[in-house]
Parts: sequence; C-alpha cells; structure tokens
Amino acid sequence: MTAGTALATALANWCGSDPMRSAIAAVINQFAETGTQVAELIAASPLNQTQAPRGPINASGDEQKALDVQAEELFISALATCQVAAVGSEETEEAIILNPTGALVVALDPIDGSSNLDINAPIGTIFSVLPTTGFKDDPAGALLQSGRHQVAAGAIVYGPSTVMAVTWGSGTDIFAFDPATKVFIQTHKQLDLVADACEYAVNASNARHWSPGIRAYVADLVGGAHGPREKDFNMRWLACLVAETYRILLRGGIYLYPDDKRPAYAQGRLRLVYEANPVAFLCEQAGGLATNGIDPILDLVPTYLHQRTPLVFGSRNKVDRVRRYLLNPSTIQQDAPLFAQRGLLRK
Repeated sequence: MTAGTALATALANWCGSDPMRSAIAAVINQFAETGTQVAELIAASPLNQTQAPRGPINASGDEQKALDVQAEELFISALATCQVAAVGSEETEEAIILNPTGALVVALDPIDGSSNLDINAPIGTIFSVLPTTGFKDDPAGALLQSGRHQVAAGAIVYGPSTVMAVTWGSGTDIFAFDPATKVFIQTHKQLDLVADACEYAVNASNARHWSPGIRAYVADLVGGAHGPREKDFNMRWLACLVAETYRILLRGGIYLYPDDKRPAYAQGRLRLVYEANPVAFLCEQAGGLATNGIDPILDLVPTYLHQRTPLVFGSRNKVDRVRRYLLNPSTIQQDAPLFAQRGLLRK
C-alpha cells in the first residue's frame, strides 16, 4: 500500500476474499462515507441550530446537542447495512440491536468534543469494532470484551479538513477526504510515534485535584530547562479527544486525563469502551502506549457500556514515565516537586 491509495482500495487489497475481513472493511467504509455527511452537518451547524443543547444529558452524563443525536442516527442507519449485530453509543443508555446474527459489534462516540461547536474548533467521531465470536446469543455482551479483541478502530476529525486515523490491526494509517473526488486518500501509512516530542496535553485547571504523582510529573514538565527534565515543553489542550489523538499520532507527545479527588472523577472521566479502547488501539498500532496511568487500557475488561477510566496515551517512553511517577511516590519530594532530584526518572 502506497501513499495516495484510496481507502476503499486499501481495504479491498487487505480483505481479499476473506469474509470476516470483508465485513470489517464494510464497516470502515460506512464510517468514512457517513463521516462526510456528518462533516456537512457540522459545516452548516451555525445556520441550523444543531449547536444548541437538545435538553437532557446523554447516557454517559454529558450535555447532549441536536448534532449528537443526528450523527448517531446517521451512523446507526449506515451500520444497519453491515454485518453489525449491535451498536453501543455514548448517546444511548443500552446497546442498540441491529442484525443479531452479525459477525461484529461497534462502539462509537458519534460526536466527540461537541462543546467545541460553539467556537468552531475541531470535533470528531471515534469508533471501535469487535467480533461477536462467543457472543452469538448475546451481541450486547460482545461490546464488553477487552480492547485486545478489537479488529478495527478509527477516529475521524472534522477540522480544516476531514481526516480519518484508522487501524485494522496492521498498523495505523491516515486518510484525508478529497472534496474534489469525494474519496478518502491515504496521506500517512504505518505511523511510528515520535519518541522525543516536547508536547503534552492536560487540563491544567484541574491540577489542585490531581494525585501527587500526576502533579509531580506535570510540574517537572512545567519546570522546563531549569527543572529536573532539563528541557522546555509546550502544553496543548484542544478539549476534543479525537483531535488530541490525531495530533499525537502525527507529532508524538503525551495526553493525560487522570482520575482525581473529585467524586465524579474518581474513576476517570473518559469512557473505556468507545473512547479509550479505540484510541489505545490506534496508539499501540503506531508504536505508542495507552494506560489508565498504571495498566494498559487494552487489558481492561469493561463491566458496563458507559464505564469510565483514566487515560494516559502517547509516545511509549512518556507513558512509561508517568507510570513510574505513580508507582514510586517515595521518589516525590513533597511540597517541592519542581526541585526534587529523581535520578530514577531521569531517563
């Protein structure tokens, strides 16, 4: 597969005559096609009031906008044409049964970062594809497999251009939508996350709630060239997981959304099944790592659809460093993290 290949062609070359691969390819193609329809809705959203809150919060506790619901309806309709037994969505409390005998289930966040609509900032769609093997009589249960069982995952970014980061288990590639041909064209193949990038993403306004390990890690980054890390770092925060994922896939670095002392954040804030798992799969397929701070995200087994988790992902060496900070609190000099000497962590 070479740069410039159309997504449909790349998928056709990969699946050949394999029935299971063909079913996976059909799902990915439907996300690409429907994603372009969602992009059009987003472009028109300032004109048709889809930015306005719909009223109630969604199944995972976030304020729901009209566009969230419209996007979900489009994706569900498209997936009904595939071998998809059930869909788990951020916008709906229970799994939606489509084709009960289908070979696959799909978890998705139809619109990630919808609060960014108000300021014309990037938003996106995240999806995860899992097999129904062993769950023929319980397609909804297939959504609660560990992320290691994913057969495909993707993240579509609706920004200055519409792009899709996608993996079907053979590395992570990037495809961009060409408005002239109405086709997704490959722009990056077999991504390999940069190890030494000096960017990090975290919502620093929550610092007072963080654990000592996270506070110390971020403080060392803030310390820059005069701190223990002896180099300067830049902070980014786009308030959209999909956009952060795309940036890290292309430029490296690290993203942190840890648990903290607030009751609503004690188990983390992001959803394991349809946010953390697909991001972790994309990240690991690009040579990176994703954890809950300690354990790999893909090893976690969800117990319910909207389960939350802390999420730390990006370049493998950086994610490993956070784990060391959390596991070795004795290395943290209390009350003076900027000036602590942590020879253990200097690598």
